[in-house]
Amino acid sequence: MALALRFFILFVLTVCIVASVDAAISCGTVASNLAPCINYLSKGGAVPPPCCAGVKNLNNMAQTTPDRQQACQCLQSVAKGVSSLNPSLASGLPGKCGVSIPYPISMNTNCKNIK
Repeated sequence: MALALRFFILFVLTVCIVASVDAAISCGTVASNLAPCINYLSKGGAVPPPCCAGVKNLNNMAQTTPDRQQACQCLQSVAKGVSSLNPSLASGLPGKCGVSIPYPISMNTNCKNIK
């Protein structure tokens, strides 16, 4: 019985370690959640509800340091691909959606320093 318990504990620990390694948010997830925001981030105006839903969803998914760092890097990557992006609209988007993010949304943010 003790041997079976040891194998079970080892199995659970292995699954937890593998899950934590794979926990980072993908850039595809970041891009798809923020796709409804592109028009607002380029032209301003009213923030579309699907945009805020995506911002809130990303914030809820980024609960660990690796997830937040990955989301930051993906945001910067996605932003580079949008030539008409207005940086001040991007930095204010979380607040417009009622989301508090503990780091600035900026191309100058060092994503490796995010905790």
